[in-house]
Amino acid sequence: MAIEQFVLSHEPALRLSVFVAMFALVALWELAAPRRALTVSKALRWGSNLGLAMLNAVLLRLIFPLAAVGVAAFCAANGWGLLNHFEPPFWLAVPMAVIAMDFVIWLQHVMVHAVPTLWRLHQVHHADLDYDLTTGSRFHPIEIALSMVIKLATITALGPPVLAVVTFEILLNATAMFNHGNIQLPAGVDRVLRWFIVTPDMHRVHHSVEGDETNSNFGFNLPWWDRLFGTYRAQPRAGHDAIVIGIRGHRDPHQVARLGGMLMLPFRGMVDGDAVDRQRWTDGKAA
Repeated sequence: MAIEQFVLSHEPALRLSVFVAMFALVALWELAAPRRALTVSKALRWGSNLGLAMLNAVLLRLIFPLAAVGVAAFCAANGWGLLNHFEPPFWLAVPMAVIAMDFVIWLQHVMVHAVPTLWRLHQVHHADLDYDLTTGSRFHPIEIALSMVIKLATITALGPPVLAVVTFEILLNATAMFNHGNIQLPAGVDRVLRWFIVTPDMHRVHHSVEGDETNSNFGFNLPWWDRLFGTYRAQPRAGHDAIVIGIRGHRDPHQVARLGGMLMLPFRGMVDGDAVDRQRWTDGKAA
C-alpha cells in the first residue's frame, strides 16, 4: 500500500517533525500560562531530563536497530500476528491496533508500579521534583529497554499495520509531552478533554507523593482504561496548587535532578512502599 511505503520511508522525519513541533508548542505554553510555580532550577532539570532522553535514544538505536516499525513491516511481509491472520479492512485494522497497543502500555504502566523491582526503575520517572514536559521523557535506560521488548512482543503477536505503529509512536510521544506539561487549561475544557485524552491535570495526580494518588490515572494517551478498571481519580486531595510532586525519601535535588543521580536511583536504598501497598491502591479513589 502506497501510504504504508511512504510512512516506512519517512518514519524518522515524521516522528522528529512532530516531536519538535509539540515540544515547542508545550514549552511556549508553559511560559505563557504555567499551571504551577517550579521549585527546582529549570536549567538543571531540563539538562538532566533531556540528557537522559538522548542517552535512551542512542542506546535504543544500538540495542534494537530494527525498531518497532521494522518489526511491524517484517510481520506484515511474513503474515505474523492476529491482524495479519484475520485480515480486517485496513481502515479498521489501524485504529484497532492503536487502541490495543495503548492498552498494553497501560498494563505495562500498572505492572511497573505493582512489581517492586520494576518500581525501582520507574521511580526515576516519578522522582522528578517538578512536573513539566521534560518529565515525560525521564525514564531509566533499563526501563526503556524493557518497554521496547514488551512493545516488540506486542507488535509480533498483534501484527499491526506499519501506519498504526507509526501513528501510535507519534501519539504516545506527543501526548506524553502534553499531559506532563505545566500548562493551564480552563476547567470546562479539561473536563471535556479528559474523556478522550489524558490531560495534564488528570496525569499530574499520578505524580503525587501520596501512595493512593500515585496508583491512579496510569494512562498516557487514552483515558478510558483508568475509568474502566477503577483506577481513575478526578482530582488530588490537596488540589493542584498544593499537591507535592515526587517520591517520599527522594527529595534531594542533587540525587534526583542530576543525570548521574537518576541513573543510580534504582540501586540506592530501600524501595519506597507507597507504589506497591495494596491498601493504599484502593483508599480514597474518586469516581
